[in-house]
Amino acid sequence: MRFAIIAPPHPTALWKKHFEEIAPHIPLLIGHETDQPEDVVCAMVWKQPPGVLKKFTNLKLLFAMGAGVDHILTDKQIPEDIPICRVIDPQMAFSMSNYIIMAVLNYHRSFYDFEKAQRNRHWAQFEFEERELKVGVLGIGHLGMDCAIKLHQLGFSVFGYSPSLKQTPFPSFSGDELDVFLQNINVLICTVPYTQHTHALLNKALFQKLKHPTYLINVSRGKVQVEKDILSALDSGLLSGAFLDVFETEPLPKESPLWLHPKIKLTPHIASLTHPKASVYQVLNCFDQMEKGLPIPQLVDRQKMY
Repeated sequence: MRFAIIAPPHPTALWKKHFEEIAPHIPLLIGHETDQPEDVVCAMVWKQPPGVLKKFTNLKLLFAMGAGVDHILTDKQIPEDIPICRVIDPQMAFSMSNYIIMAVLNYHRSFYDFEKAQRNRHWAQFEFEERELKVGVLGIGHLGMDCAIKLHQLGFSVFGYSPSLKQTPFPSFSGDELDVFLQNINVLICTVPYTQHTHALLNKALFQKLKHPTYLINVSRGKVQVEKDILSALDSGLLSGAFLDVFETEPLPKESPLWLHPKIKLTPHIASLTHPKASVYQVLNCFDQMEKGLPIPQLVDRQKMY
């Protein structure tokens, strides 16, 4: 019995270190090249090359090394009967919420205006007021709900949207109420998973439904946004600014106009990073539960893609 890690070099090194410390009794394959593919029963993957998993004929479990699973589900050569689990880490929610709150507060208190004033040695004491925010969280799943509740507890006016109805301590919308949700807000935080339903969701048509000039924060996936439409919405005033952590192409190409746009702040997909040690324990627990015939935690619904 062997486990495998198939991922880019940086996460692979960290996961390998913690896996070998926690489960030294389980042989570990790094990468997908092996003369004994039939030995692999569990694969931990992130952005694996399409088709490489089909050689593992005795694979029992796939574990996504992050919250997203689109990189797995787009590989049509993976048998549909293999269960897929994903990381659900309280520390990820903590990091994600802190990132989002930072972006909201910087906008709320006009931090970038004061930053510019500092560069110009200008005392801008009474020039910028606190903005009155109506914060909308688009996607109140595990990560989105955590940040929405914390923003609500900070005293912000918060609205949530989810495809299915959720019980929330703030007003929330679901199903066909997306347009109503958009008309209530002037800050849009996108935390949706990437699925066939959210592909290019942040586009011109959606921005035109906003009632107020809106500040966009996207921490979901790059393919959820249409960058040319974001630029157009910024230039036309539909969007008052944008704080982006994800991009259609990553790393963001040096020639992208997003880099130097005066209304955009960006970071290199770091809003919430997986914590390998905690995640390795989750992998082992999921596999153990599966082997015992018990319900598998963190199981992905292939139809919903999360």
